[in-house]
Amino acid sequence: MDKTLDFTDLLRLIDERSTAFRAAVASAPSLDVQVPTCPEWTLFDLVQHIGEGRRDWAVTVAAGPAPAKSAAEGAPAAPRERDALSAWLAESTEQLLDALRKAGPDRGCWAWWETLQSPHTSGAVARHQLQQMAVHTYDAQITVGAPQPLPDEVALDGVDEFLSTCVATTSAWPHKPATADFHAAEGRSWRLSLSADGARVTVLPTPGTPDENADAEAAVASVRGTAGDLVLFLHGRIPLDLLQVDGDREVFDQLEAWDPDE
Repeated sequence: MDKTLDFTDLLRLIDERSTAFRAAVASAPSLDVQVPTCPEWTLFDLVQHIGEGRRDWAVTVAAGPAPAKSAAEGAPAAPRERDALSAWLAESTEQLLDALRKAGPDRGCWAWWETLQSPHTSGAVARHQLQQMAVHTYDAQITVGAPQPLPDEVALDGVDEFLSTCVATTSAWPHKPATADFHAAEGRSWRLSLSADGARVTVLPTPGTPDENADAEAAVASVRGTAGDLVLFLHGRIPLDLLQVDGDREVFDQLEAWDPDE
């Protein structure tokens, strides 16, 4: 997989992850249980976040280019009754998907990643929304004791999406210049170059291709794992210790603490 997912695939996978999220919620013995990966939230809080957030993003996408995010005013609150809650969640997802379908991948819209590499388009929003649903589905699944690996196509796109949307920026890196490589067991790798010019992401050549040694300089630090585990690490769901780290691991600690907008 050498490119990002097609827009139609993003919409399909948002729907699939949303279905998996609802299934995890439906299996929970209580909506008041604490979410281990989001300890400040109960499962009901997580459900509210998902439903309300997808409705807000639906109206944001529908609004097109704008100076601020839109809010779904007058939207119904999340009900506590299980069947009604599941229907409310499904409607929240459908509102988002409908707005994305109508907008198409190239229409401009507001996005919070102002100084970052990802574009301000509905396609970039769809890509980010897929990762939000995937990671929060993992949150719901681990809450009910049944965590599942992220689907491969979601996870492989997720590493690239996180680095492009949440890290790559023109804001100056406040530490010594460094390079950090992210290696997925499925065969893809990315390099994050950090300097006073900001953070830049490049896809590294696949081993065995003619240009795999074009950039022979070793990274200051590297991390290896399945694409799913890399995504979960980047989103703060699993610790670095669960991955294979080579080189200066302080780079990853600095990266985790860095807020490019500050």
